Amino acid sequence: MQTAEDIAARIAARARGLRRIVVALAGAPGAGKSMLSERLLAALPAGEAALVPMDGFHFDNAVLDQMGMRNRKGAPETFDYAGLAATLWRIRSGGGPVAVPVFDRKADLARAGAAIVPADTRFVLIEGNYLLLDRAPWSGLASFFDLTIFIEVPLAALEHRLLARWRDFGRGEEAGRAWVEGNDLPNARLVIEGSRSADIIWKNGVATR
Repeated sequence: MQTAEDIAARIAARARGLRRIVVALAGAPGAGKSMLSERLLAALPAGEAALVPMDGFHFDNAVLDQMGMRNRKGAPETFDYAGLAATLWRIRSGGGPVAVPVFDRKADLARAGAAIVPADTRFVLIEGNYLLLDRAPWSGLASFFDLTIFIEVPLAALEHRLLARWRDFGRGEEAGRAWVEGNDLPNARLVIEGSRSADIIWKNGVATR
């Protein structure tokens, strides 16, 4: 069993001899990706690590309305895959600082250029639902990652967390349950069933490999 600090040590060890290491942290909505990412950031050398959440690449609600996809927000096709891939290419190439968008969950929109990955950042964590999804075009991201982590959480636990999340954001019980059952859980099943194997599996607060 390995803690988050142990994983950070593995990342640091993998980074030896590299100018930069890019780590993918994937899992279903509600799996705890943000929490684990923050723990890893805290355990990596101070000032040398950055986090890029995939949620920043959500299409805007106005675009989703035009696509007729607003009720499926969070599904793979509601993200700007090409923009994410281009940003990962820039991060991977390490040619200079890279501006990245950040999703504002309360405002329900992505803010362009809301964070910067400095040119001298050695450890870059990318977290998101579909980073390990084994279908086109998402499978094309594999070449950007030096190390991959997947968070395993039972579907029942995800449902409980997601219902609580929407309550916290002011959705009524009925509306929240409808959204979770009609959107979040189908997305979660896709991630759980359709992601390729990761280098590290995080389960029940520890890494199992």
